[in-house]
Amino acid sequence: MSLRTLFLLTSISSAAFAEVTLPAIFADQMVLQRDAAIPVWGTAAPREKVTVELGAQSLTATAGPDGKWSVTLAPIKASMDPFELKAGSRTIHDVLVGEVWLAGGQSNMGYPVSSLPDSADVLAQATDPALRFFTVTKKTAAEPQPDLAGKWEASTPQTAKGFSAVGYFFARELRRKLNCPVAVINASWGGTPIETWISIAALQKDPPLTSTLQSWDKAVQQHAKIAADPSLAAQYETDLKRWRKEVEPVFNAATKAWNANPTGPKPTPSSPEPQNPDPMGMPSPSRRPGTPSISYNAMVAPIAGYAMQGVIWYQGEANGGAGLAYRELFPRLIQAWRAAWKAEFPFLFVQLPANGKDTTPVATAGWPWLREAQQMTLREPRTGMAIAIDVGNPNDVHPARKIEVGQRLALQARRVAYSETLVASGPLYGSYKIESGKIRVSFTETGSGLTPGQAPWRAPGVEPLPTDHLTGFYIAGEDHQWVAAEAKLDGASVVVSSPEVPNPVAVRYGWANSPRCNLYNQQGLPAAPFRTDDWAK
Repeated sequence: MSLRTLFLLTSISSAAFAEVTLPAIFADQMVLQRDAAIPVWGTAAPREKVTVELGAQSLTATAGPDGKWSVTLAPIKASMDPFELKAGSRTIHDVLVGEVWLAGGQSNMGYPVSSLPDSADVLAQATDPALRFFTVTKKTAAEPQPDLAGKWEASTPQTAKGFSAVGYFFARELRRKLNCPVAVINASWGGTPIETWISIAALQKDPPLTSTLQSWDKAVQQHAKIAADPSLAAQYETDLKRWRKEVEPVFNAATKAWNANPTGPKPTPSSPEPQNPDPMGMPSPSRRPGTPSISYNAMVAPIAGYAMQGVIWYQGEANGGAGLAYRELFPRLIQAWRAAWKAEFPFLFVQLPANGKDTTPVATAGWPWLREAQQMTLREPRTGMAIAIDVGNPNDVHPARKIEVGQRLALQARRVAYSETLVASGPLYGSYKIESGKIRVSFTETGSGLTPGQAPWRAPGVEPLPTDHLTGFYIAGEDHQWVAAEAKLDGASVVVSSPEVPNPVAVRYGWANSPRCNLYNQQGLPAAPFRTDDWAK
């Protein structure tokens, strides 16, 4: 063989070998799920053979005509000692094996550690090379994407600033209990309704979610219009660039000054912020995705199949006025994500905390119905709910303390995912019985017993709850008129009554946007709001 021929063959082989790529989730400092089959995939030149190595394992795949290849490595035990993962010419360094969780939702999941009131204390203790986060870059897409953007980081006082606070406290708690590496993949986006996180295929499943699909169809038509006339998108980009240069800095400065001294009318921009004409494109800076599926397509679909333990979810604020629809949407999301992974993984979620004003002590609209829809979703297998009614803020949709939320999710994980026998939930409504002018309400998840309790923290201006008697219970007769009730503990039940309602038929507890309620179990976990009736909203 001539030197020229050898050179050409070597060049061709090197070019093909260099084409091996891995998705962004496979990168330095990544964490692989322990004790589970580990899919690894990527692209290469068509028909290229790709060898994947991890520890003693070595598997070879042949890329298809489209260049796609995949292998599935055998399960391995947790390891604090780093591995190298090799795929063709690629080498991924500092790979740990432990527990991997996907975090989804909106701003209260994305709320960073740096925004905590005690962030300095939290960050001072944040150094842990076996606690790692991958934060998915915010993006939208009209169709499921093959890859996403993001970065793996080990926990340090510097990197942890940008971590999800809920995710951080959840992972930190599991690290202490499991003594193995723990990772959280954070795919959250403030202000996003649940519809944006559900695949179109799932929305189309029988029975199809008609109103949501109508929104999708309308967006498809507008998206096609924009694609057919690139000048529309180009004009938007030009207008937005000008606005961000000429209008936004002045507006931000005025807003900052007003926030420091809120006198006079709140500032408004000198000209409206341009809005993206493509409903499937990236929204303008102050907007959030609203089109069904576009967040899922760009931020979740690309990592479907990545080996993980389960999901933690904190969302619902953007759907707060549509609790009845959420009864269908939330289970559909869980089913869709499990279908994408081909696994019935644990799905743990946060029930919305107190927030918002109440004109009556028993709400006629708002978040109580959303919380009810969340609790109804416990009918789905392998789910768990972290009750957070006591750690909200009536005046701020972003309550400033997240540690209890993370800890309560970790309790659910220990029970649902790791099969520990422990009290993981506050009391849940079980049943009721009318007894001689009173109503006896029975509960599950009572732990060591029911008790009046006190929230672990209070938002500014919120008065402490009583600790010598129960509050938050209301009772009504056939006239549907609610009155505050006396509630007395009796074993695993509460007996509710009022002299104003001699013939009661229904009880509600914590049924307000920001209720004052104090039923707990002895383990310090609050009861979930509930109603015994099914009266129309």
